[in-house]
Amino acid sequence: MSDEKNKKTDEGLQGNEKIESAVAALQREPSEEMLAHTLTVIRRRMKEGGQLIVDVEPSVAGAVTSEDGQTWWTAFTSFEEEVKGSGSVMSTFLSDMEELFTAAVSENGISGVIINPWNRTIMLDKMLLKIILGRDV
Repeated sequence: MSDEKNKKTDEGLQGNEKIESAVAALQREPSEEMLAHTLTVIRRRMKEGGQLIVDVEPSVAGAVTSEDGQTWWTAFTSFEEEVKGSGSVMSTFLSDMEELFTAAVSENGISGVIINPWNRTIMLDKMLLKIILGRDV
Protein backbone atom coordinates (compact mmCIF):
# COMPACT_ATOMS: atom_id res chain seq x y z
CA MET A 1 0.00 0.00 0.00
CA SER A 2 2.77 2.48 0.80
CA ASP A 3 4.38 1.90 -2.61
CA GLU A 4 1.07 2.81 -4.22
CA LYS A 5 0.90 6.01 -2.16
CA ASN A 6 4.46 6.97 -3.12
CA LYS A 7 3.64 6.59 -6.82
CA LYS A 8 0.97 9.25 -6.38
CA THR A 9 3.43 11.61 -4.66
CA ASP A 10 5.76 13.72 -6.77
CA GLU A 11 9.34 12.53 -6.45
CA GLY A 12 10.51 15.86 -5.02
CA LEU A 13 7.97 15.57 -2.19
CA GLN A 14 8.85 11.99 -1.21
CA GLY A 15 10.57 12.12 2.15
CA ASN A 16 8.81 15.31 3.28
CA GLU A 17 6.85 13.22 5.77
CA LYS A 18 10.10 13.28 7.80
CA ILE A 19 9.66 17.06 8.11
CA GLU A 20 6.02 16.61 9.15
CA SER A 21 7.03 14.06 11.82
CA ALA A 22 9.83 16.27 13.17
CA VAL A 23 7.51 19.30 13.37
CA ALA A 24 4.83 17.20 15.11
CA ALA A 25 7.44 16.07 17.67
CA LEU A 26 8.54 19.70 18.17
CA GLN A 27 4.92 20.73 18.76
CA ARG A 28 4.51 17.97 21.37
CA GLU A 29 7.81 18.77 23.08
CA PRO A 30 8.95 22.33 22.36
CA SER A 31 12.63 22.59 23.26
CA GLU A 32 15.88 23.83 21.78
CA GLU A 33 16.92 20.21 21.20
CA MET A 34 13.73 19.42 19.26
CA LEU A 35 14.07 22.64 17.26
CA ALA A 36 17.65 21.71 16.38
CA HIS A 37 16.49 18.24 15.35
CA THR A 38 13.69 19.69 13.19
CA LEU A 39 16.06 22.14 11.47
CA THR A 40 18.47 19.25 10.82
CA VAL A 41 15.68 17.19 9.22
CA ILE A 42 14.68 20.15 7.01
CA ARG A 43 18.31 20.76 6.03
CA ARG A 44 18.79 17.07 5.20
CA ARG A 45 15.69 17.11 2.96
CA MET A 46 16.97 20.29 1.30
CA LYS A 47 20.36 18.65 0.62
CA GLU A 48 18.54 15.62 -0.86
CA GLY A 49 16.96 17.97 -3.40
CA GLY A 50 13.63 18.06 -1.58
CA GLN A 51 10.86 20.31 -2.81
CA LEU A 52 7.95 22.19 -1.30
CA ILE A 53 4.67 23.27 -2.87
CA VAL A 54 4.40 27.04 -3.25
CA ASP A 55 1.96 29.46 -4.84
CA VAL A 56 2.77 30.57 -8.38
CA GLU A 57 3.00 34.15 -7.12
CA PRO A 58 4.49 33.86 -3.65
CA SER A 59 4.88 37.61 -3.33
CA VAL A 60 1.09 38.06 -3.52
CA ALA A 61 -1.30 35.18 -2.87
CA GLY A 62 1.20 32.81 -1.27
CA ALA A 63 1.91 35.20 1.57
CA VAL A 64 0.17 35.44 4.92
CA THR A 65 0.33 38.13 7.56
CA SER A 66 0.85 37.01 11.13
CA GLU A 67 -0.90 38.62 14.11
CA ASP A 68 2.10 40.88 14.70
CA GLY A 69 1.85 42.28 11.15
CA GLN A 70 4.77 40.37 9.64
CA THR A 71 4.44 38.89 6.15
CA TRP A 72 5.46 35.28 5.49
CA TRP A 73 5.61 33.09 2.41
CA THR A 74 3.76 29.80 2.75
CA ALA A 75 4.95 26.41 1.57
CA PHE A 76 3.60 22.89 1.92
CA THR A 77 5.23 19.50 2.35
CA SER A 78 2.45 17.70 0.45
CA PHE A 79 -0.70 18.33 -1.57
CA GLU A 80 -2.70 16.95 1.38
CA GLU A 81 -1.27 19.69 3.63
CA GLU A 82 -1.98 22.37 1.03
CA VAL A 83 -5.70 21.64 0.77
CA LYS A 84 -6.37 21.37 4.53
CA GLY A 85 -7.04 25.05 5.08
CA SER A 86 -7.56 26.58 1.70
CA GLY A 87 -11.03 27.52 0.61
CA SER A 88 -9.90 27.82 -2.99
CA VAL A 89 -7.43 25.96 -5.15
CA MET A 90 -4.31 27.97 -5.76
CA SER A 91 -2.05 27.76 -8.78
CA THR A 92 0.99 26.04 -7.37
CA PHE A 93 4.30 24.60 -8.42
CA LEU A 94 7.08 22.63 -6.80
CA SER A 95 10.02 24.67 -5.61
CA ASP A 96 13.45 23.49 -4.65
CA MET A 97 13.80 24.07 -0.90
CA GLU A 98 17.23 25.65 -1.16
CA GLU A 99 16.09 28.09 -3.86
CA LEU A 100 12.97 29.02 -1.87
CA PHE A 101 14.89 29.53 1.38
CA THR A 102 17.61 31.55 -0.37
CA ALA A 103 14.99 33.81 -2.01
CA ALA A 104 13.18 34.26 1.31
CA VAL A 105 16.37 35.32 3.08
CA SER A 106 17.08 37.99 0.45
CA GLU A 107 13.47 39.24 0.07
CA ASN A 108 13.03 42.47 2.03
CA GLY A 109 9.24 42.40 2.31
CA ILE A 110 8.91 39.10 4.15
CA SER A 111 9.93 37.69 7.52
CA GLY A 112 10.47 34.09 6.40
CA VAL A 113 8.64 30.94 5.34
CA ILE A 114 5.80 29.15 7.12
CA ILE A 115 5.74 25.46 6.26
CA ASN A 116 2.27 23.88 6.46
CA PRO A 117 0.37 26.86 7.90
CA TRP A 118 -2.77 24.78 8.55
CA ASN A 119 -1.25 21.80 10.37
CA ARG A 120 2.17 20.71 11.67
CA THR A 121 3.28 24.28 11.24
CA ILE A 122 6.78 25.66 11.59
CA MET A 123 7.65 29.32 11.08
CA LEU A 124 11.16 29.69 9.73
CA ASP A 125 12.33 33.26 10.17
CA LYS A 126 15.39 34.50 8.31
CA MET A 127 17.75 33.49 11.12
CA LEU A 128 16.45 29.88 11.08
CA LEU A 129 16.56 29.83 7.27
CA LYS A 130 20.21 30.92 7.37
CA ILE A 131 20.94 28.11 9.86
CA ILE A 132 19.29 25.58 7.53
CA LEU A 133 21.20 26.99 4.55
CA GLY A 134 24.47 26.82 6.52
CA ARG A 135 25.15 30.55 6.29
CA ASP A 136 26.51 32.94 8.88
CA VAL A 137 23.67 34.19 11.04
